Amino acid sequence: MAGSDSPKSLIHVNAEFLQSASRTEECPAMHVPEYAFIGRSNVGKSSLINMLANHQGLAKISGKPGKTQLINLFKMDEGVWSLVDLPGYGYARVSKVQRETFSKMISHYLRNRANLVNVFVLIDGRHEPQEIDLDFLRSLGQWGIPFSLVFTKLDKISSSAFGKNQAAMKRKLLKEWENLPPMFLSSATSGLGRAEIIRYIREVNEEVGPAMAEQLRK
Repeated sequence: MAGSDSPKSLIHVNAEFLQSASRTEECPAMHVPEYAFIGRSNVGKSSLINMLANHQGLAKISGKPGKTQLINLFKMDEGVWSLVDLPGYGYARVSKVQRETFSKMISHYLRNRANLVNVFVLIDGRHEPQEIDLDFLRSLGQWGIPFSLVFTKLDKISSSAFGKNQAAMKRKLLKEWENLPPMFLSSATSGLGRAEIIRYIREVNEEVGPAMAEQLRK
C-alpha cells in the first residue's frame, strides 16, 4: 500500500496525447512499457489521469458516466512510457450492444497488447468491495495480466470509513489470491498518490524497459 507524504508533489511528468483507437490493431506499435487505466464508470479515471500528468485538459472529464468510448493513448516522459485510458466497465447508461462492443474492445486490448506491463484498476474508495470490480480482477488473473489497485476519491470519505472499505477489499482478495496487488491511495483534488504512482511506474520502467524494447524490435 502507498500513501503520500506530499500530496502536492511537483514531480514533473511530460504528457502528450498520441492517438485514439477503436481496436487494438489501430493502436500504434510501441517499444516502451505501457500502463492501462480502467475502472467502472464514474470512478474518477479522467481526473486521476489529469492529476498524474499535471495537465487538467489531457483526459476529457464528463459528469456523464461512459464518456470514454475509445482506447486513448498518451506518450509520457518524452516517449519513455505510454499511458492508456480505457473505457470504463459497468456502462449503466449505454445500450446492451454498446456494452458488448466495449467489453470486446477492452478484453482484446488487454490480452493482445504486446507492450502492456500493468493495469491500474481504479476502485472508488467510498464504497465496500463491488462484485463488478472483483469480477474484472478475476478476468485479469485468468489472462495472466499484472495489475495494481488505485483507490480514488479519498478526499470524499473519512480515513476510518475508508480503512474499513480497504480492509474488506483485502479480505475479499485474499480468499482467491495468494498475494495482494500493489495498492495506492489517491485524490485528484488534493494530489494524494501522484508521487507514489509515478515513482512506481518509473521503477517498473527501469526493470522491464530496455529488455522490452529489444524484444519488440525483433
